[in-house]
Amino acid sequence: MPTWSARRRPGRTLGLLLLVILSFLVLRRWSWRGLVPTWLRHRHSGLQAKGQNFMLEDSTFWIFGGSIHYFRVPREYWRDRLLKLRACGLNTLTTYVPWNLHEPERGKFDFSGNLDLEAFVLLAAEVGLWVILRPGPYVCSELDLGGLPSWLLQDSGMRLRTTYKGFTDAVDLYFDHLMSRVVPLQYRYGGPVIAVQVENEYGSYNRDPAYMPYVKRALEDRGIVELLLTSDNKDGLSKGVMDGVLATINLQSQSELQLLVTYLLSVQSVQPKMVMEYWTGWFDSWGGPHNILDSSEVLKTVSAIVDAGSSINLYMFHGGTNFGFMNGALHFQDYKSDVTSYDYDAVLTEAGDYTAKYVKLREFFGSVSGAPLPLPPDLLPKTAYEAVKPVFCLSLWDVLPYLEEPVSSEKPVNMENLPINDGNGQSFGYTLYETTITSSGILSGLVRDRGQVFVNTVSVGFLDYKRKEVAIPLIQGFILLRILVENCGRVNYGDNINDQRKGLIGDLYLNDSPLRGFKIYSLEMKKGFFKSFLGDKWNPVPDVPTFPAFFLGVLSVPLSPYDTFMKLEGWEKGVVFVNGQNLGRYWNVGPQETLYLPGVWLAEGINQVIVFEEKMAGPMIQFTETPHLGRRQYVD
Repeated sequence: MPTWSARRRPGRTLGLLLLVILSFLVLRRWSWRGLVPTWLRHRHSGLQAKGQNFMLEDSTFWIFGGSIHYFRVPREYWRDRLLKLRACGLNTLTTYVPWNLHEPERGKFDFSGNLDLEAFVLLAAEVGLWVILRPGPYVCSELDLGGLPSWLLQDSGMRLRTTYKGFTDAVDLYFDHLMSRVVPLQYRYGGPVIAVQVENEYGSYNRDPAYMPYVKRALEDRGIVELLLTSDNKDGLSKGVMDGVLATINLQSQSELQLLVTYLLSVQSVQPKMVMEYWTGWFDSWGGPHNILDSSEVLKTVSAIVDAGSSINLYMFHGGTNFGFMNGALHFQDYKSDVTSYDYDAVLTEAGDYTAKYVKLREFFGSVSGAPLPLPPDLLPKTAYEAVKPVFCLSLWDVLPYLEEPVSSEKPVNMENLPINDGNGQSFGYTLYETTITSSGILSGLVRDRGQVFVNTVSVGFLDYKRKEVAIPLIQGFILLRILVENCGRVNYGDNINDQRKGLIGDLYLNDSPLRGFKIYSLEMKKGFFKSFLGDKWNPVPDVPTFPAFFLGVLSVPLSPYDTFMKLEGWEKGVVFVNGQNLGRYWNVGPQETLYLPGVWLAEGINQVIVFEEKMAGPMIQFTETPHLGRRQYVD
């Protein structure tokens, strides 16, 4: 690109002046519209609901969508997953925006790396997809607290998803930042975003009639001009509708299809019909079965939805992974924490592989579109690496001196209210509570979600939702009582989201007497956690390790890294880190038996593997080319 000299010749200056005058005269005769790029000239009205049809400008438009969450897929694989969505005959991407990941501390925003929402949306446009954005603030999505940041719960009077001032003040600040990024991505400004959802399934929560109008106004006041949608299941549809906002429905079975014709018609007269979430599978919980939905049943229901004149979005098209501690939980009769895999029995597997569902749906959408579909991309290669034998070990008790100073408190403090992270408390991971006792007896307290109890370094039991007491054995003198409490995932759906504070909640009692004088260690295990105790602090793995403990091994990758799955046979429960990346939790109660390890997180040569194990270590860390999640229909 040429550069201009600061000292121009008089002739050049006169020429520039004449050029400016000529340009002004010409522009007076031309329309300014002529200066707008050709690809923007025909963008006037965006996606509209007119009668029973969607219209994009002057053409009838069918939404054939699929959900992929950018935060559950390694950034390097975004293009692969989006190309596979396009090659399946779909024209629209839908994605949630997780507030808790984007604003981990109040007023501190992160849209970098795997959280680069703008890059993901623009990549979808490059691939040839429209986008429906679902920004919340609450999104559910089987995320911790439904995607709401845990620091909101520092307020003891917090009323989430209402017009309570403590909540709306936080939403306003978040939306100020988020919408400044989203507005330029809208259709009318040349972007791919054709519609924006107002909150998520509010009809099934319905705590404040002023709340949904508030969210709608918050979006519009910040420049959202595209079509607005709501999304509700059959139980919440009657209470989730709003004037001026298109109602859509979430469902899985053909028996619910009549709602498309009758219920939607009754709540909003003649409008385009849309299934915002057709559930292609379902998520799994620790200790439960792996959920499966047959591919033939999926095809029948999708065909019936389209035959009924409805647009559709496949939730999920590709689920991905709950890397780290992002998973949520359900708590109705029993508390059930979601597994690390978000495979969902979706159209693509957790690792992006094709399934029988993909083959059948591609054929169906190809016949509906009437145009040749792009060729599906080749599968990414998988491999089974040589097993890793941990060579070094460090017990949790030996790690404590290298951590940040513990919080000293007379009474227990829950995770969210710990005075750490610039006053934002602890969001995820484990918290260790330590105090001294001088007698035996019965220990009791409210532990959320799972607390392993130790006398000095010896485990004596667990406290959780079902086990509310632990017997402390006969001891002499001053003894350290320790409780390692894990946040297994805050509830992401239901009425009790306001009660999701984690750690020790209230007093801890020994023989009905409250204990005092605590040291509290935060074990959030964020990036950089291991830097304080790497190097010569590790010891060779002993014959009988002291648990909980960290185990260190080396994975050697001789050539270009490929995707793989880690299998921790003989291990009980913990978390795995590879080159500093938190792959998530494992637990031998199933149904998940392997952890997905993306090849892009590996390097050619030496790779660091650290396992935090709570109770029992296996001899090796194994690798396999295929995940173990139960019966699954794969396609090569």
